[in-house]
Amino acid sequence: MSSIVALTLNPSIDISTSVERLVPLAKLRCANPRVYPGGGGVNVARVAVRLGADVKLIYPVGGATGQLLRRLIEAEAIPNLAVELFDETREDFTVLENATGAEYRFVLPGPQLAEAEWRRCLNAIEAIKTQAAFVVASGSLPPGVPADFYARVVRTAKSGGARAVLDTSGEALTAALGEGVFLVKPNLREFQEALSLASGSISDLIAAAREMIRSGKTEVVALTLGDEGSLLITRDSAWRALAPQVKSVSAVGAGDSFLGAVVATLADSGSLEEALAQGVAAGTAAVLTPGTALCERKDVERLRPEVSVETL
Repeated sequence: MSSIVALTLNPSIDISTSVERLVPLAKLRCANPRVYPGGGGVNVARVAVRLGADVKLIYPVGGATGQLLRRLIEAEAIPNLAVELFDETREDFTVLENATGAEYRFVLPGPQLAEAEWRRCLNAIEAIKTQAAFVVASGSLPPGVPADFYARVVRTAKSGGARAVLDTSGEALTAALGEGVFLVKPNLREFQEALSLASGSISDLIAAAREMIRSGKTEVVALTLGDEGSLLITRDSAWRALAPQVKSVSAVGAGDSFLGAVVATLADSGSLEEALAQGVAAGTAAVLTPGTALCERKDVERLRPEVSVETL
């Protein structure tokens, strides 16, 4: 039995490098690249496994890049089920400009999935739905996949008794919330877009989250606010956690590290308050590593005592 089943429909090979300065036309001599498996659900699984959780990852792969993705995932000892595609798995790349410290992220489109291909991914969830305590649907949807795909995943997970956890945006987010999830993890921009909110205070954000909860869209909102910390809100409780001050190497993967730690903590019977603290520690630890190297367990454990959690 897997405590956590993580699903991503648009995984990637994530490449990170650096140059002295980004300028047009010139040949830019880059540092040696770092190559990692990427995509929302992939990253959530990587972090949860590092923190000791029992995880099964479901993801599609295609072509030579897909085979590289599979090898990178297996090198991290993540139990996984790869669904074969006709088209190539995508690549993303991140470039750090040394002269300014600015980080540039280039996200390429995913492969076109045929209906038979995305249905095989859904069938994989159906086959193991009764074996999971949590099903995490995370990341964007590639071309060819209907906007209600994650809504179908949520229905499938709930029919097997699993708690559905969601991290996506746009139409996919709206459709899946219509099914009612256990936990949703938007960042501030995604939250404001989903609810058509203008900028507001912390109390405004909590009120908006509680309205979402009262409407049956979710039981828990885990809202990441960047430098302002993170909120975790239920119908009756709300907590805010502030991150320790560290020198950032790369912000890439911080949100996925946060969610991976939150779900790993809940799967280990941790409280919501502790899940928030662990999530913030993991998100902070992720910025200490380049590209999508993500958080290391030793850094999470070191930073956890420095995370302050306030009941609101």
